Amino acid sequence: MRKKIIIGNWKMNKDKKETENFLNEISKKKFETDKDTIYGIAVPSINIETFSLLKTNEMKISSQDISQFDSGAYTGEISSSMLKSFGVTYVVIGHSERRAYHFETNKTVNLKAVNAIKNGLVPIICVGETLDEYENKQSKEVVGKQIKESLKGLDLSKIVVAYEPVWAIGTGKTATFEYAQEICEFIHSITSKELLIQYGGSVNGSNIKDLLNQPDIDGALVGGASLEVDSFISLISK
Repeated sequence: MRKKIIIGNWKMNKDKKETENFLNEISKKKFETDKDTIYGIAVPSINIETFSLLKTNEMKISSQDISQFDSGAYTGEISSSMLKSFGVTYVVIGHSERRAYHFETNKTVNLKAVNAIKNGLVPIICVGETLDEYENKQSKEVVGKQIKESLKGLDLSKIVVAYEPVWAIGTGKTATFEYAQEICEFIHSITSKELLIQYGGSVNGSNIKDLLNQPDIDGALVGGASLEVDSFISLISK
């Protein structure tokens, strides 16, 4: 049986004090998670040190990006060794916002994932179609190409895939459970049944249980609902 993995993506939110407040508040809360559920937060890089000092032992730290290079003259980049020195376990790669605003290609995503795996980090590789592609019934074609090229040569037991339809990210629109399941089942069919697949796109405490009950959805990559303590707890609690 595959594990469940729920990662909050804070994106460009929370300064040092807000990060401290979140972690101090959640440390005082009582809640239970399923023993087979992994949970954590993808933190802005500038707050990773604060997070690593104050987080609970169970909570995993994820970076929101990583360099494809180990070290060197790459101004503004963050290496795998830097991330590991602060206890980072996961790294989000190829989020639609990175693909759109920073022009990341499937090849770039693949190179970053190769580097992450080589250095003992677990890449969460994001794929998903735009609204136009969805409306033109190109979802499987687009996602299939992203999977083929972004996952090229990777050990599928060492990665996570996050299916995030771009039209459902931060819009309040969520794919129906049936549609999310259909695409995640498709991803399993062209990769491996053992691959962990998250769904992302306006996930919240009200819909996460139904999403996770789908046979091919193994977790969630969550944006806005991970920013407040109580709503984050509603995502990870039994």
